[in-house]
Order: sequence, then C-alpha cells, then structure tokens
Amino acid sequence: MSRKLSFVAMLIGLASVIAARGQELVAPVPQAAHISGTVTDVNGDIVPGATVILQCITQPDHQTLLADDNAAFEFDNVKAGVPYQLTISANGFADWQSAVITLTPGQFQLMPNIQLKIAPNAVSVTVSASSAELAVQQVKAEEQQRVLGFIPNFYVVYDHNAAPLTPKLKFELAFKVSVDPITFAGTSFLAGLNQASHYPNYVEGMKGYGQRFGAVYTNDLTDIMIGGAILPSILHQDPRYFYQGTGTTKSRLLHALSSPVICKGDNGRWQPNFSSLGGYLASGVIANGYYPPANRGGGLVRNIFLVDFTANEANGVIQEFILRKLTPSVKNRN
Repeated sequence: MSRKLSFVAMLIGLASVIAARGQELVAPVPQAAHISGTVTDVNGDIVPGATVILQCITQPDHQTLLADDNAAFEFDNVKAGVPYQLTISANGFADWQSAVITLTPGQFQLMPNIQLKIAPNAVSVTVSASSAELAVQQVKAEEQQRVLGFIPNFYVVYDHNAAPLTPKLKFELAFKVSVDPITFAGTSFLAGLNQASHYPNYVEGMKGYGQRFGAVYTNDLTDIMIGGAILPSILHQDPRYFYQGTGTTKSRLLHALSSPVICKGDNGRWQPNFSSLGGYLASGVIANGYYPPANRGGGLVRNIFLVDFTANEANGVIQEFILRKLTPSVKNRN
C-alpha cells in the first residue's frame, strides 16, 4: 500500500472516531408524548366543541383546545415524565377531570371513558377565564370572515359549540360591523335607491340624499346595537347565526328560516330570539323620531320590522347554502 493511500485511510478512520465520540457527547433529545381522546356524554353521544385543558401539575404549563366536530382532541408535544391532568367542560355539562397522567417518551395515550354528566342545575353558564379566552380567539377568527375577501361576514359561527360571547365582545362585534367601510358603501347604495323612489319624504337634491343616508344608517345602527349587543347582553343570548351545514336540505332550510325567532342562549340552549325581535321593533319605534312626519306612525314600525325580519331570514338561507363557499378564510375549514 502506498504512503498516499495509507494517509487517506488514516483520515477516514480518524473522522469515524470523532463522529462516534461526538454522538456519545450529544445527549439524546427526549421524545415528546401524545394524549388524545373523544368526548362523550353518559349516553355515549359525542360532545363536539368541548373545551379541553391539559394542565401540568408541577410546572406552569397548560394547553387549551376545542374538541372537533367528531368530539376528538389530541395534544402533541407533551413533556414526558411530568404529571398532567385533563379538565373537560361543555355547556350544560358538569366538568370532567382525569386522574394524574405521567407519560413516557414517545408514548401515545388514548384517554378512555371520557363521559360528561349533565350539570344538576344547568340553567345558565358562568363564563370562565378559559372560555372567555376562547371566545376572544373565535371572534378574532370571525372578524377575518369576508365574503369574496372583502364583504364582512362576522356574524356567522361555523363551530356548533362555540364559546359564549361576553357582553364586551357583543358590543365590540356590533361596533366593528357598524364602522366597516363596506357598511357605509351599502348604506350609500340603499340611500340612492330611496332617493330614486322619493322615500322617505325628505327634500330632493344632495340634502335629501344625505337625510336618506342618515335614515338608512341609523335604522341599521339601532337594529345591530339593540338587537346585536344591548338585548343579547341583558338576555344572555348569542346574536350570531350558527351554521348547521349537515342534515337534509329541508332541515337546514328550516334552521335558516327560523333564525329570526330562534337563537342560541349563552347557556348553549336554543330559545326564543327575543333579542333580534326586540331589535327590529326598537329600530322601527326609534325611526319615528327622525323620519318625516308624513312617514311616521304604526305603519313605519310595521314596515321596518317586516323588512328586517325578512332580511334576516334571507341572510340565514344564503349563509346556510352559499356564503361559506364564497368566504376564503372558512371555505376549506372542516
């Protein structure tokens, strides 16, 4: 063997020794563990949208998520050798808590027998810090919902068990819709139609257009603030449309058409929609204060009530069957 080949062989051997020693010096990275499960009630029915909190007992470490539409959940990157505890809550159910869980590196732990019991006196829901946190995150996502990427579509919920809104969030959502540029653009268009039809009986010209613009905007503002924020906060009702998305066409259509009269309460139960109905009525009553005398009276209240009611029904139908496909931020969401 030549001296040159011996030198190359020596370098290869030395590199192998260094690599082997390097592997000995680098500590192995511990593998993360995983926890998953499915949330059901005592009858075995799934509970989608349940709030699942994984809390470390000895360290300030916790993770929170919502069970998906199949009531399944999974936590990745769980530290091994550390004690954790699961707490699961859902509207109308008593909280469920697991025994202490300590996993080994790389372990996949499937939690068995997660069965929520009906709360003994589940007539209202107290919004906890964790659910309020989730509601804030959900509203932020809803505020990104725009049909065709620019028309606000904030008042529709695609999570069947979304966290209830706090009064603050109800007012913030109503205010955000009220000052959105597209709201003013729509108001301008409707004011132009009213100008062309000479209704209400304001003067003609730009002054009359401005008055009609103000009337249209104030109608919408009183409806959304009273029916979408004030009354929902007082009556503990959710002002949003809850997308059904599954079932027969007939059941989805009935769900959409009933949205002006049926809503979800903050306790997660369906109930008469006194908030929306009150908003329509209040909008008509208040309009008597700024419409021309010739247009005032019970007929004005009736007309505004019927227009708002019918518009809400139409909104429910197009929400249920059309708008999700046209809203980029949600059309591919499961």
